[in-house]
Amino acid sequence: MPTHKYWTCDCKNTSGSRSSKTFKPKKNIPEGSHQYELLKHAEATLGSGNLRAAVMLPEGEDLNEWIAVNTVDFFNQINMLYGTITEFCTETSCSVMSAGPRYEYHWADGTNIKKPIKCSAPKYIDYLMTWVQDQLDDETLFPSKIGVPFPKNFTSVAKTILKRLFRVYAHIYHQHFDSVMQLQEEAHLNTSFKHFIFFVQEFNLIDRRELAPLQDLIEKLGSKDR
Repeated sequence: MPTHKYWTCDCKNTSGSRSSKTFKPKKNIPEGSHQYELLKHAEATLGSGNLRAAVMLPEGEDLNEWIAVNTVDFFNQINMLYGTITEFCTETSCSVMSAGPRYEYHWADGTNIKKPIKCSAPKYIDYLMTWVQDQLDDETLFPSKIGVPFPKNFTSVAKTILKRLFRVYAHIYHQHFDSVMQLQEEAHLNTSFKHFIFFVQEFNLIDRRELAPLQDLIEKLGSKDR
């Protein structure tokens, strides 16, 4: 019987092929764990092509565990997607973290950097992904031992993680979509983002105002499923 739930960290950062390159080390969910079975369920449902169904809470499952497993999965997806375009996202090309001309993000984590600072996109995303990794590695937030409950503030923490991960999608779409198309990664990006949006919509995890930079795309993706 497994004693741990998930999130061992595979620190091999393979960069031999573009598709396997990640910005940060990938988070793995161990085979044999209940969370691994949840992830496999999600992947199987995704394979059916029905993303609305894929994000729904499986019958009899715990909502916090479902959100946790998917949050790790989205971290890995965004990690890989951003890893494919890091050479185009530089201090020079992206001197501020933005999502088009109307939206600019300043970094603060409330602990190490309490007052929001203006920084380049690669620096901001490095701060962001490192911060997310730290949350996923925190046993008090994402308990790895079976039987250890999630904290009362888990949903709030997950919302903040997902809100910040959205900003990486927004930056990629607004500032680097040409590069994504050159790399022929647009189908991968679109499917990943559609999955992400349907998930956060299903459980009301990101405020609509935060989604404004990609609202037109979100509406377009949603209309195709009606």
